[in-house]
Amino acid sequence: MRYRLEYLLVRMVAVVVQTLPRLVSLAVGSFLGRIFYVLHRRRRQLALENLLAAFPSRTEAECRALVRTTFCHFGRHVIDLLNFDRMNESEMMRLVEIEGEERVEQARTHGKGVMYYTGHFGYWELQVMLHGVRFQPIVMVARTLDNPFLDRFIERIRTRVGTRTVPRQGAVRGLLRALLNRASVGMMIDQHIQDRSAILVNFFDRPASTTSAIAALALRTGAPVIPVFALPLPNGCYRMVYEAPVEPPDADDPDPVRTYTQRCTDVLEMYVRRYPELWLWMHRRWRVQESSGQTKRVVQDVGPVEGPVSRGDARCL
Repeated sequence: MRYRLEYLLVRMVAVVVQTLPRLVSLAVGSFLGRIFYVLHRRRRQLALENLLAAFPSRTEAECRALVRTTFCHFGRHVIDLLNFDRMNESEMMRLVEIEGEERVEQARTHGKGVMYYTGHFGYWELQVMLHGVRFQPIVMVARTLDNPFLDRFIERIRTRVGTRTVPRQGAVRGLLRALLNRASVGMMIDQHIQDRSAILVNFFDRPASTTSAIAALALRTGAPVIPVFALPLPNGCYRMVYEAPVEPPDADDPDPVRTYTQRCTDVLEMYVRRYPELWLWMHRRWRVQESSGQTKRVVQDVGPVEGPVSRGDARCL
């Protein structure tokens, strides 16, 4: 019953915001984020603790203000995802300018597939849709939501432009198969990992258990690894930034998977430091001391698999 009520509430919100002018709906998203900030004390406190640990030079008042801004940002993110659900491809592309487009085109000429990664940063759900419209749909790893009704609802929005999702359990094999078929794949690298792919890297000068799958797949296939981030612009549009491919480790590196994973994490951290209000501070990213068996990397054996900066014109609302 709770799952059904949650789903009904989201559908009611979607109906309401999709009847509003888009910029008004984004203001509603900020308001809903502020309500969540007020009501969810545990998440609010966790975000504050994470910010204070990540930015020890900031005052508690500054970090509290950042937490409020972060909640408002994610409220807008959710609402604009609902807005994008009713847009056609031309309407979507009018809201985005792309930086680093030539990097994507060059990576696709290698004929080895392309790996894209980001974190729970900026407007990551929208960037998956926009990438699928502008370039080609990707195969992405997605966590299954606890609420099955909401999970199917979000899955429909994600896949309407051709994106294909694979569950986290057993995802490596599916991603490898896609890369061998010269497809593009996408992953998030900022969640605490407890499975066999876990590896410890530094994130904000603290050990964080991170997936090693992106590095292991890149080393096995030779696919380039491109960081991508969707940033908000003041006029309600977005800038999709495709960074230069992450440099692979040297051939004589004693631990190439760890080195590669750390380099990927460093790029994400650089963006989070620049725009701290755009990252998901309210989740438990640093849990190494709470977990056992997280101090040694074990790369998952995927086994044999068969299978062969310029800016665009953004005419915004």
